Amino acid sequence: MASIRLENITKRYGNTTVIDNLNLEIDDGEFFCILGPPGAGKTTLLRLIVGLEVADEGNIYIDDELVNTVHPSQRDISMIFQNLALYPDKTVFDNIAFPLRQRKMDKETVKLKVVDVAKQLKIDWMLKRLPSQLSGGERQRVAIGRAIVRQPKAFLMDEPLANLDALLRLEMRVSLKNLQSDLKKTFAYVTHDQVEALSMGDRIAILNEGILQQVDDPETIYRFPEQMFAATMLGNPPMNFMGCLLETGNQKISLRHEAFAAVVDNPDLTAMLTSKVDGKDIVIGIRPEDITIYMDRPDRDDLIETEIFVSEPLGNETIVDIKLGNEIIKSLAEADFPGVRGNKVWIEFDRAKFHLFQKKTGECFFHASDEAFFQILTYP
Repeated sequence: MASIRLENITKRYGNTTVIDNLNLEIDDGEFFCILGPPGAGKTTLLRLIVGLEVADEGNIYIDDELVNTVHPSQRDISMIFQNLALYPDKTVFDNIAFPLRQRKMDKETVKLKVVDVAKQLKIDWMLKRLPSQLSGGERQRVAIGRAIVRQPKAFLMDEPLANLDALLRLEMRVSLKNLQSDLKKTFAYVTHDQVEALSMGDRIAILNEGILQQVDDPETIYRFPEQMFAATMLGNPPMNFMGCLLETGNQKISLRHEAFAAVVDNPDLTAMLTSKVDGKDIVIGIRPEDITIYMDRPDRDDLIETEIFVSEPLGNETIVDIKLGNEIIKSLAEADFPGVRGNKVWIEFDRAKFHLFQKKTGECFFHASDEAFFQILTYP
């Protein structure tokens, strides 16, 4: 197994900085996901680790050994590419056996190792076939078999499921997670798909434009995002953001949205907002599942009157898009939600799930944990 550590890594192509002063540590035996949109620098990061690219600045360590000048073949790491890179004129057996033959292993050892890996991946019955005779999922298993047959220290995977259909991706996610548990090897897995990262990763690194946004376990990033960008990468639908203006008066401080006001009802948060927050533009973040919709108005003063913009039935639930001033926010409702476009509704925020972000930097400076922090006021 292997731990991987990157210290102050910067990679440029001409005047474009693809990786910017990145520090990251992948633990021994960990299933580590690197999540980000296209162009975030994810593939470049893997190529730096495996040695296909050279960093302009910084150091890369594998098992605490500096490998900046070590040739890729000597780093003992396997990489699985998105396009799989199988040899079309070689059988499944020969594709899997290729790295062993490169090491000049004897024929009997090669045969034993290939058959053993093929059985583990449940492709032993197709060893005589060519890649063109296989389905997408079968070709994927062949590529994985070729990577694991030589038992490297770690596996790097660059969006290996991106070209598969939805049902096959679901099956392969389970297979990969189970394989990693059996092998007890370090997996570094690049993806733009939050479902893959959430379902497989022990930890997730969120990358955007070459800058590391947050590294933590999936639950922590989901519940306590450090950046607005991180809050949008995990969650479907993503977190809602409501722009507010910080106002003071009458010995009260409030976050004023065009449709409501969130009056701060906590002295510590009041002190933070008045003394430490940079600027008056604050963004309230709240996830769709933390908004409740009422078709009939309850006898309460803290509900916000609004209307449905559109409903999106998904079978097991309904996404409801709601007008809130000039913004559209999303809420999750039950599968048989009766509302339609134009219906007047009343919404309630779970104030214990508010997140406050700086508009200028996108940084989160406060996660609510108690309803006493805020009082919702509606405008007459």
